Amino acid sequence: MPHLHIEKFNEITYPSSHDEVQFNFCARNANNKDEKLISVTVENEDFFLLVKYDEHKNLLKTDKLTRPASIYNVHRALTAYADKASLNVLASNVLSGKKNEHLEEVRALKKIEYFANDFPTDKEVRVEVGFGSGRHLLHQAAANPDILFIGLEIHRPSIEQVLKQVAIQKLDNLLVLDYDARLFMELIPSNIVGKVYVHFPVPWDKKPHRRVISTSFIKESRRVLKTGGSLELRTDSENYYAYSYETFIAFNKIVLNINKNKDIAIVSKYEDRWRKMEKNIYDVTMINEEESEILSIEGSFEFSKNNSSSEKLLKLHKTTERFEGGFIHFERAYEMEDGIMLRLSIGSFDRPEHLYLIVKDESITYYPALPLKSRSNLMAHQQLNKVING
Repeated sequence: MPHLHIEKFNEITYPSSHDEVQFNFCARNANNKDEKLISVTVENEDFFLLVKYDEHKNLLKTDKLTRPASIYNVHRALTAYADKASLNVLASNVLSGKKNEHLEEVRALKKIEYFANDFPTDKEVRVEVGFGSGRHLLHQAAANPDILFIGLEIHRPSIEQVLKQVAIQKLDNLLVLDYDARLFMELIPSNIVGKVYVHFPVPWDKKPHRRVISTSFIKESRRVLKTGGSLELRTDSENYYAYSYETFIAFNKIVLNINKNKDIAIVSKYEDRWRKMEKNIYDVTMINEEESEILSIEGSFEFSKNNSSSEKLLKLHKTTERFEGGFIHFERAYEMEDGIMLRLSIGSFDRPEHLYLIVKDESITYYPALPLKSRSNLMAHQQLNKVING
């Protein structure tokens, strides 16, 4: 992760700008004086820089929750703040220089709002969850120009590697998104997806609740898949294969194809490694045979006029509100010059969304963007409104 090891952190005035980077405001952790967040905007991307104080070193880096897809923009923001505040940088892994020529104009990289506002439905869609090096995704997109491919990945170097190849190969049928696939599936219209690829997901043997394959993910896959469409799991983990098979077969009615060490047209770098190690590769393919109801989700993320005191909001730190089908966890509380900011986990238990809530005077807003419009998030929002204004 890009970061600067600094001798001492220096404050600047807000709002201000430097080298086309906007510094909007600063939020200070109300329960940990060694942490601050700095809101920045670079090329219309809003995110936080994180300041961490330590007796051994002070760090300026990007906040994991809001980090943008463009690593280049993170580097720009860190460098601009260090220059603006005249920081003494002791060590750095931040690169300087121009943006890669193939990333000068990125059209394939989309934000979740692009899909939430107007999901493309004019052609068959295929989704790859966790595309890694992108070999399989790029191959499929090049071989099927009339199909729209959507690749989901949270590893930034992998995202930029694929974006470079999209530019080099001039692919106009591939979109890339940095987002939780479990949440994204709730947004896809019913009956438009031909295939969902889940190739070599992280096994999460010690944290099975973080696995992509789950009862809810399979249900959403069945809803979005066309009749005859498929969800394809490919894994080198015997434990993941066994767990997934049990999860699939628990459904009352389902069609599965099972393969072991099946050859496919293009393999990932991980599969190359596993084959050299003579590891077994397992495939579980679910075939969808039923048409689903049209997706319809009603509701909004509007708040009532704020009537909570700062004291009440700060006391929400580390508290949890549970409701049928979901929860709200107030992870951290921050103080701002003109308000309070709360870091939240909201939504369903197995696929929560993480974001910030800014409360100023009479206004309440989510940051950096609204939650995904899902049933569980809308229920969580209603509960959150009651907690804040009840």
